[in-house]
Amino acid sequence: MTFTDEIREEADRMWEAILDHPMVRELGQGTLDEAPFRYWVRQDYVYLIEYSRLFALGASKASTLDHMGTFADLLESTVTVEMDLHRSYAEEFGIGEAELEATTPSPTTRAYTDFLVRTAALGTFGDTVAALLPCMWGFNETGTRLAASGESDDERYATWIDMYSGEEFTELTDWCKGLMNDVATNATESDRERYRELFVTSARYEYRFWDAAWRQEAWEV
Repeated sequence: MTFTDEIREEADRMWEAILDHPMVRELGQGTLDEAPFRYWVRQDYVYLIEYSRLFALGASKASTLDHMGTFADLLESTVTVEMDLHRSYAEEFGIGEAELEATTPSPTTRAYTDFLVRTAALGTFGDTVAALLPCMWGFNETGTRLAASGESDDERYATWIDMYSGEEFTELTDWCKGLMNDVATNATESDRERYRELFVTSARYEYRFWDAAWRQEAWEV
């Protein structure tokens, strides 16, 4: 049994909680109000800036040229392809790129990205892979399951679903899961337990990220 098979039950519990959240349900139905989605676009944009740092840190710790090259490719792909989607959404909402980049991270965004960057900076290569996996796996599962339930009535949300359920992102998710399995194969039991804890923490933040957008979370003082 692979490591991702072992954590599948915990992962599914996280993905099902996300899919049951009203923000995600309404996104899938095409009935989501524009305000929380605008908030999500802005917060996810600044999140992706920090998420890209994980790929840079991962490349620096990779033990093979193949892994180093792939992490470099992921960095480039994130700051162009994935963030281009956010820039196009922002343009529809009348939000300029400078304004988008000047977005103040919410408490949840700050906590999640600080956790990720700290893990990548201080931890091992395996720790980095475990911490970044929930973002890819969670979005792919969410997009795939929403796509299977029917086309969203809102073109903007349908575009989101198409991207994260699409073949390219699914292949990327499968690659990351495979990398996690490779890293865990020869890991000690204590390493594997640490990977599990890092994975679960990131997955919990994935849920909180959706919830923060739904509530349009802000700093209280």
